[in-house]
Amino acid sequence: MCTNFTHPVEIHFTRVRFPNLISPFCNMIELITPYSWILLSALGISTAVLLYYYFAVFGKFAFFKPQPSSINRLEPVSVIIAARNEFDNLQKNLISILEQDYPEFEVVVVNDCSWDGSQAWLEELQRSQPRLKISQIIEQDKYPTGKKFAVTMGIKAAKYELLLFTDADCEPASNQWILNMHSRFTPGKDIVLGFSPYRKTKGFLNQFIRFETLITAQFYFSMALCNNPFMGVGRNLAYRKDLFFKHKGFASHQHIMSGDDDLFINQAATTTNVAIEIDSASFVYTDAKTTFDSWSNQKSRHMTTGKYYKSGHKRVLGTYYLAILLYYTFLAANLILNIYTWPIVLGIFAVKHISQSVVFYFSGKKLKYQSLVFNLLLLDVVYLLYMIVYGTKGLFSKNRKQW
Repeated sequence: MCTNFTHPVEIHFTRVRFPNLISPFCNMIELITPYSWILLSALGISTAVLLYYYFAVFGKFAFFKPQPSSINRLEPVSVIIAARNEFDNLQKNLISILEQDYPEFEVVVVNDCSWDGSQAWLEELQRSQPRLKISQIIEQDKYPTGKKFAVTMGIKAAKYELLLFTDADCEPASNQWILNMHSRFTPGKDIVLGFSPYRKTKGFLNQFIRFETLITAQFYFSMALCNNPFMGVGRNLAYRKDLFFKHKGFASHQHIMSGDDDLFINQAATTTNVAIEIDSASFVYTDAKTTFDSWSNQKSRHMTTGKYYKSGHKRVLGTYYLAILLYYTFLAANLILNIYTWPIVLGIFAVKHISQSVVFYFSGKKLKYQSLVFNLLLLDVVYLLYMIVYGTKGLFSKNRKQW
C-alpha cells in the first residue's frame, strides 16, 4: 500500500554568522599614519639585517659539523708564552702545558722584563722539564718593549715550524690540547683558530664577559667558515713560522699596543689558509676579570685594534653593530609612538628574539656557553651599550707600545 503526500515539504535554511576576524586588523591598518609606517619599516629593515647575520653568518658556525682530522704524521710544535710578572699564573698553569700528551714539542716562555721572581722559578723548573726553553728580555729605559716584541723573540727562539700560542693565565682543558690544534694543519692550512673560554663564576659581570666572548667567537669562527677570516684570539691560536716572516711579523702595526693576534691574522689570513678547532678538549680556559675597572681597562686596550682591520671586515662588523643599534632604537620608538602597531611590533620582536636564541644556543652549545641564552635579552641590550661606549673610545684612543 502506497501513501501519497499531497502537501509540499518546506525546508528553511538558517544563515550561520561567523565572527569577523579581519575587521579589527583592517581597522588597525587604517589608523596607522604615514609617519608610523616609516618607523615600522625601519624596524623591519634593521630586523631583516640582523636575521641575515644570525642565519647566513653566525648560522655557518651554529650548524657546523666538524669533520674528523685525517693527519697521519705529527709534526713537532713550539708552544709560545709571553709573560710579564706572571709568577703566580706560571706556577698554576705551566705544568699542564709541559705535560701535554704529544710526541715532540717545546714550550718557549718569554720572560719580558719581569721583577716578580719569575726568572728564578723558571730556571729552577727547567732543570726537571727539558721541554722548557726560557727567553729573557732585560728592561731598557731607552728601548721600552711591548708584548709584540716579546712574542717576536719567542718566535725567533722557537725550534719548530708549527707555532702554538697561549698566555700565562691560561690552562688547557685537557692534555690533548696540542694534538687537537695540530690536527687542523691539513695541506694548505697555515692558521688554526682555537677557543679560549672564561671560567663561569657568580655575578653579572662574569656573565656578560662570557657573552661578549661568545659573540666574538661566533664572528671569527663563522667568518672563517665563510672563507672570509678576519681575526683570532692569542690565548689559543696557531700558525706556521714561515707565515709570520713572510708577512714581516708585526711590522705594519708595531706601533699599536694590542693586535699581536687579531691584527696579524687580519693581515695574513686568506680565503683558504685558515682552519678552526672547536673540540672541547682543545679549549684553553682562563679567569675573567672580577672588577669592573680591571675589565674596563682590558677592553679599552683591546678595542683599539678594530679600526685597523681591512675595510671589508670593518664594513661587516660595522653593519652588524649598526643594525643592533637601529633595531633597539626603532623598537623603542614604535612601542612609544605607535600604539596601533603594537601587535606588528611585538611580532617582529618575537621573530628576532626566537631566531637569535636558536642560533646563539647552538653556537653556545659548541662552546659550553649555551646557558647564556636564558638571559639573552638583557645581555644583548648591555652588549649594545658596551659597543657604543668602548667602540667610540677605541676610535679616539691613543696608541701605546707597553703592555
